[in-house]
Amino acid sequence: MADSTPLLPPYISPSFSDTENPKCVNQVIVPSIDDAIERYIGDTGLPQLFRALFVAVAWIFDAQQTFISVFTDADPAWHCTKVGDESCSSAPQRCDLPKDSWAWDLPEHTSVVSEWGLECSGAALVSLPASAFFAGCLVGGFLLATLADSTLGRKNVLLLSCLSMSLAGALTILSPNVWVYSALRFVCGFGRAMIGTSALVLSTEIVGKRWRDKVSIFGFFCFTLGFLSLPAIAYVNRTSSWRSLYLWTSVPSFCYTILLYFLVHESPRWLLVRGRRQEAIDTIKNIASLNGNHIHSSFSTLHVGDETWNTNVFSAIKMLYVTRWAFRRLAAIMTVSFGVGMIYYGMPLNVGNLGSNLYLSVTFNALAEFPSSLVTFFLVDRLNRRSSLLVFTALSGICSVTCVYPLKAEGLRMGVEVVSFFSACTAFNIVLIYSIELFPTCIRNSAISMVRQAVVLGGVLAPLLVAEGRKRSFLSFGVFGLVIGCCGLFAICLPETRGRSMCDTMEEEGLSSN
Repeated sequence: MADSTPLLPPYISPSFSDTENPKCVNQVIVPSIDDAIERYIGDTGLPQLFRALFVAVAWIFDAQQTFISVFTDADPAWHCTKVGDESCSSAPQRCDLPKDSWAWDLPEHTSVVSEWGLECSGAALVSLPASAFFAGCLVGGFLLATLADSTLGRKNVLLLSCLSMSLAGALTILSPNVWVYSALRFVCGFGRAMIGTSALVLSTEIVGKRWRDKVSIFGFFCFTLGFLSLPAIAYVNRTSSWRSLYLWTSVPSFCYTILLYFLVHESPRWLLVRGRRQEAIDTIKNIASLNGNHIHSSFSTLHVGDETWNTNVFSAIKMLYVTRWAFRRLAAIMTVSFGVGMIYYGMPLNVGNLGSNLYLSVTFNALAEFPSSLVTFFLVDRLNRRSSLLVFTALSGICSVTCVYPLKAEGLRMGVEVVSFFSACTAFNIVLIYSIELFPTCIRNSAISMVRQAVVLGGVLAPLLVAEGRKRSFLSFGVFGLVIGCCGLFAICLPETRGRSMCDTMEEEGLSSN
């Protein structure tokens, strides 16, 4: 598309008039990067959309590493070795029996519990690898969160995260004991910490407004596919070593990282906010060419407001905490996220305590994410963010507490657990979309990273509660339900954002908070 006028000329665009969006406007104004995408890049074409969807594929490998411990760290089934031995069959715990009176149903190498003899260890040691992974996510999220907003950008952080996660997963195969295994799981979690955030932000910032919500939800579908692939891979390798699961998930992740480097552009929004004008121009031209448009523009006035892009790596975090409206929003959405994370990460780990088939239970939980993503996909334009969070967190909490009590109908308890997980998944989807809308471009990645860390913090505590829940259901299902129900109430403190445009600077977003 030939056009001799400057990109983002210094006039108030009709698409940013007071009639359409009176709050997210800079009155001195140059139009935002959204205007450039819509006016010069044109409608999002298939090649551009493909690249955005390819970014979202990173969620597949994220999900696999997140829930792989459900199978690698499972407590395997066992049986009595002597037929008719009543003392064995009536024993409440196998640890009360002589070692030669029972045996594992499958080879010892199928789980870290059986291979390293952890069946009689305390809950803290059994849950250590899973907790170490989430602790790594937590530490990595806090240390790496600002890099995507400050120095490295969305694409580079995503590349480094995928690469480090895949390498750590591959090295896990060499673990000689539970301590080294836990350390490598920590490293894997540290590397994985920014994948979901960077993929979500990058995929939504390289497409136009029409596709933004849809692309973000596609990431949720990819996460579901990754989760759903685990029981299939684990079932095929059910008699093989647990190490084979890490091999099957790490190699594809490494190959994906290489393709990502060559196929995907950096976010033009981020380049503009950071003052990297020429790179932003080149990226916009490249994206436009994907849609069959050719820009011939002077670009003489291309800029975005007065953001201080020459500040240090911690500037985005500082802005989050010193700006009153930003801190209030962040505190509220992080509290909600902590409760959601408790069930979102805890329920899949806890399905073994239901007493049903592990492969089927995990499959049902993974399948529950599909209707969750579909609900979000088709209703995202109609759902009020705040009220939706209140409803789904309350429903998840009620169903989780219900799982504490034995239900007479066969499969009913499993069904209630799936409903609880479905509600938590839907709440998680809404939390991420809500977070994109609550914060401007200059701090968006950092804010969403903090939100995800709150989710992960719930995941850190979940494995310990799951291990304790093997003795008392209330310590897992009951605590999960109470936490998500109480934390979900903090959504009341947040503003409604449905239908609003995305702001780029703190000044623009500050107008909407007043």
